[in-house]
Amino acid sequence: MSAAKVELGRYLFYDLRLSVNGEGSCATCHMQKYGFTDQKPVAIGVTGESHPRRTMPLANVAWFAVYNWANPTVTQLEEQSRTPMFNRHPLELGLDEKNDKFLRVIAEDPTYVKLFPMAFSGESGPWDFAHVRKALAAFERTLISGNSPYDHFRYRHEENAISESAKRGEDLFFHQPYGCSRCHGGFTLGGATIYQTTDGAHGIEFVSNGLYNLAGPHSYPEDNLGLYQFTHNLADVGKFRAPSLRNVAVRAPYMHDGSMRTLDEVLDHYARGGRLIAAGPNAGDGAKNRNKSPTVGGFTLTAEQRADLKAFLESLTDETFLHDPALGNPWTARSTALHGSQ
Repeated sequence: MSAAKVELGRYLFYDLRLSVNGEGSCATCHMQKYGFTDQKPVAIGVTGESHPRRTMPLANVAWFAVYNWANPTVTQLEEQSRTPMFNRHPLELGLDEKNDKFLRVIAEDPTYVKLFPMAFSGESGPWDFAHVRKALAAFERTLISGNSPYDHFRYRHEENAISESAKRGEDLFFHQPYGCSRCHGGFTLGGATIYQTTDGAHGIEFVSNGLYNLAGPHSYPEDNLGLYQFTHNLADVGKFRAPSLRNVAVRAPYMHDGSMRTLDEVLDHYARGGRLIAAGPNAGDGAKNRNKSPTVGGFTLTAEQRADLKAFLESLTDETFLHDPALGNPWTARSTALHGSQ
């Protein structure tokens, strides 16, 4: 980590040339105003190919123990970026790791000619994708969200930072029978962090929340089997990593496949203890899924409690993080400085 490496990573993160057709960058899916995700049900690659899962949010990603919805093997940010850059099925950015035209861009573009030697002092190039991935990871580690109204209330002891409704919602969120914090706990309000994992994958948890219960050997849609795709253990069908809930109010739709449009739908799902799909190809009662976590047991939710939980979740929105120019597109800022606003 260095200031120069972070700044280089920011330019790379927003560079549309970091794709096979110049139609997308990291920021195309990981948009700052939505907490570095987007509002599409599933990710769409630069050639228009749909992915089976949503774009993961990146707030506080520096502390995540794993980075993907269901892949337990990727535990370093530098490795995580390999998939969006080079994967073919489904295609995301569509780059060629060995001989891509973007390597000529970083060798010739005046901005990169200046920034790469500053970021990698002591090296003389040629610059390759290993350098690109290190710089991207450095920038991503600065995507820190910790200035929400809830942070001001809970950690800075500002009693009036959130409403009385949000305070009651916090109490519900962190106590039984709701059990929200069982999966969405800690300072990230998400899955396991590196502070909880000291020996490889120990402590990393993937869970099924009863979203589906299809008939047949697999209770989830075939393109979204979760951890099972890596372990081939039927007990792992439908198990995914719990995402962070920071900035969750601006991040609809919800769930790994974007199949819930609103926070109210999410609350209905957990209150019932699993989703019921009455008809269609995904018909089934998720509450009866054999792999469902025992913490998703259902609960009674009054209208006031629903409003309180939503007020708490909305208090997790960090407007500073969503609009901080230091995390924004440097190419736009540079163009404005050179040519003025259009």
